[in-house]
Amino acid sequence: MAAFDTTRTAQGTSGLIGRIGALGHSIIAAILAWNDVRMTRKVLSALTDRELSDIGLTRGDLDSIGADSSLI
Repeated sequence: MAAFDTTRTAQGTSGLIGRIGALGHSIIAAILAWNDVRMTRKVLSALTDRELSDIGLTRGDLDSIGADSSLI
């Protein structure tokens, strides 16, 4: 019969230092995701309505890019 220990935590995430590291990682990941959305909106805003139409977007779609990641 095989058994495994479910009380162990993942390597590197136990204790205070691991939790601080995980918090720092999640903050950096959130900042990077925000910046990607910001840059995408900036580039798409520079396109003409005709160019946006060619890729299947309208000017009104640009506001929902951060909320709906399926448009990216």
